[in-house]
Amino acid sequence: MQKLIDKYNIPVPRYTSYPPANFFHENFGEQEYKDAIIASNEEQPELLSFYFHIPFCRRLCHYCGCNSYAAPEDNTLERYVAALHKEIDLVLPLIRENRKISQIHYGGGTPTFLPASELAALNKHVLEAFETIERPEIAIECHAGWMNEKDWEALVEAGFNRFSLGIQDFDEKVLEAVHRKAPAMPVADIMTILRKAGASVNMDFLYGLPHQTVESFTRSIEKAVELQPDRLVTFSYAHVPWAFPRQKVLEQYGLPQGEVKSQMFEAAREVLCNASYQPIGLDHFVREDDELSIALKNGQLHRNFQGYCTRRTTGQVYAFGVTGISQLGTAYIQNTKSIPEYIEQLDNGHLPVAKGYALNKDEQITREVIEMLMCNYTIRWKELAQRLSLSVEAIKQATAYDEQRLQEFAQDGLITWDADHICMTSEGKLFVRNVAASLDKLMLKTDKSFSKPV
Repeated sequence: MQKLIDKYNIPVPRYTSYPPANFFHENFGEQEYKDAIIASNEEQPELLSFYFHIPFCRRLCHYCGCNSYAAPEDNTLERYVAALHKEIDLVLPLIRENRKISQIHYGGGTPTFLPASELAALNKHVLEAFETIERPEIAIECHAGWMNEKDWEALVEAGFNRFSLGIQDFDEKVLEAVHRKAPAMPVADIMTILRKAGASVNMDFLYGLPHQTVESFTRSIEKAVELQPDRLVTFSYAHVPWAFPRQKVLEQYGLPQGEVKSQMFEAAREVLCNASYQPIGLDHFVREDDELSIALKNGQLHRNFQGYCTRRTTGQVYAFGVTGISQLGTAYIQNTKSIPEYIEQLDNGHLPVAKGYALNKDEQITREVIEMLMCNYTIRWKELAQRLSLSVEAIKQATAYDEQRLQEFAQDGLITWDADHICMTSEGKLFVRNVAASLDKLMLKTDKSFSKPV
């Protein structure tokens, strides 16, 4: 494995979107966004997925690579929430009324920084405008360090049915080093409250942080398994202090590197698989009866900016809030990063677009190819051709398909392949991003910066 890490642990895109967000450009404004929303009514998927970005935190974690800000001391929070409602009022009239909501997701920052009453009002604003599918996913990322029993119950009453608990690690020494507050009440008690309400629970963990060892991280995952969350994520910490200067403070402790991080992941994976969790994509694990597990078995797993999903729940994403990214059929749109600018633009009746990207035909095809590989660890060219109403050859020509490069991956044991399929091996799954990048024409010549797979 070390030879593979030495060769393939090079910066490549995460491919949570295609093209990656650092290809977005400023030559894309409010009118282009409005046109893209109107066009999205005739594009697939037809379902609606709404995202709300709440950028505020009671205190900032040193590892964070999100758009986050310390709690404001003036009236910024109230003005920000008002601006979210104004943005909804500008976007919703452009969406066809008979479309249905399949997902609502809150990310941050710390979405639970907002009072539950404010979150309920935002949910109500969009839910009153459209019908929903059966069992829509209304999800929120939670920081358990600041929440008591009444807070959790209030979120259930606000309509949330999926909760992502940002645990990161159960070791308080690790949490202290990264400036993250431990849960305010036992996680087992939180699980009891949410299970009683019939909600689904995810747990998020980070490996590659200061003071973590293979043994200590394994203990955290074992403790999580005892609590039996529906889904569990083991994210690889991406140390990119040039993009997020707050991360540099972690260097004083030392950070686990390539081989150790790989061992952490493999140890966690073994614990989870032995507990009958099914690996999903790069870093997710779900119960065997979870709909994501069933979708993977059927080769129908999908992903959007909300994360992994099924064809039942996937929708085009319409994002509200600073840095929110809308993921429409043929375009991406990202809001401004500046909170004052965001509020000012909406106070003046304008959508706060900072940049975007319109996909050409080849890029739309490449997105489908890379998504299939990243989600299902395989590419079935004939199935794609049928779904896209194109020939296999036309699909391959739209990508950077290179048989010589594929053969090199095969010789290194990362894939098996023939004219009809590309399939990641068990050992090669850790490097699926490398294989995806080999199919990406944009990666043939780029000056963009990316993180390493391990």
